[in-house]
Amino acid sequence: MKILAMDSSGLVASAAIIEDGIMRAEYTMNYKKTHSQTLLPMIDEIVKMTETDLETIDAIAVAGGPGSFTGLRIGSATAKGLGLALDKPIVSVPTVNGLAYNYQGYEQLICPIMDARRNQVYTGIFSFRNDALITHQEQCAISIEELMVKIRETMSAQTEMETVVFLGDGVPVHRDYIDENLEVPHTFAPAHMNGQRAGALGVYAMELAKQGKTETAARHKPDYLRLSQAERERAEGR
Repeated sequence: MKILAMDSSGLVASAAIIEDGIMRAEYTMNYKKTHSQTLLPMIDEIVKMTETDLETIDAIAVAGGPGSFTGLRIGSATAKGLGLALDKPIVSVPTVNGLAYNYQGYEQLICPIMDARRNQVYTGIFSFRNDALITHQEQCAISIEELMVKIRETMSAQTEMETVVFLGDGVPVHRDYIDENLEVPHTFAPAHMNGQRAGALGVYAMELAKQGKTETAARHKPDYLRLSQAERERAEGR
């Protein structure tokens, strides 16, 4: 199976080609550019460098949300356009699950956090058993205070869990708060494992595709989890 994967849900833009369990190419960038400027050129570059005929891919994987509203729209539009042009299925990967796959095989708790502004995070709580992703908390949008409560509850219920690792663009924003308010053992991902990576997302997408969890390009749409800022402000104005 060959998958073209892309993630533009957060600050990082990333594209990868995964074939039969081998990562043929990955291009990841986190530097001052908008995803509308970077994502398609990155895909074009890895396709050219690997001499990939896009007709030979089996599916297109994309971070399906939550995340940046603009970033998700760019990723989804790119995936839909390629899917429609090539007549290929889409694998919509929950963004937070894809982030957790940076730590595939890690048997302690994994807690991705993406900054959702207003002291909230997009998050979930996971671990791995025999390389399979175990979900302890489905992805959601909650306050950082609520997340600390859920971490404590999960670790109390999962007595074999001794520590939790945090990763994602919410770490720099909330790291001090976590250190000051979470008494259970915890750590933070190093730079090369902290952000979205299309390679990790593509590996997870391959598992989902084998389970038949695909959709047509025409039906695909991102999952924002909550209203946009403009929609929230309009509702508050009312």
